[in-house]
Amino acid sequence: MSTETYLNHPTFGLLFRICLIEESQELFATLYAQRLFFLVITGITGIKFEPISRTEARIRVENRLRQLRRSGASLEYDALQTLHKQTFQ
Repeated sequence: MSTETYLNHPTFGLLFRICLIEESQELFATLYAQRLFFLVITGITGIKFEPISRTEARIRVENRLRQLRRSGASLEYDALQTLHKQTFQ
């Protein structure tokens, strides 16, 4: 079973999900270059794409890692830490 999630951005094409940031907010990146990052917000009116910088994306992922470590979600933490290393280092 695959847990990968993809969205089609109207301008930048296929995006892949990096992680959940908060309820109704997820971080996505362009599939191939992983240079453009988007905060995807799901609301009553639909999906909204907010472009964010690479630095802001890294900070949000690191904050999510801290939340997961504190909550004891070790499997999700390990998976996100691996993705963090692949994406930002």
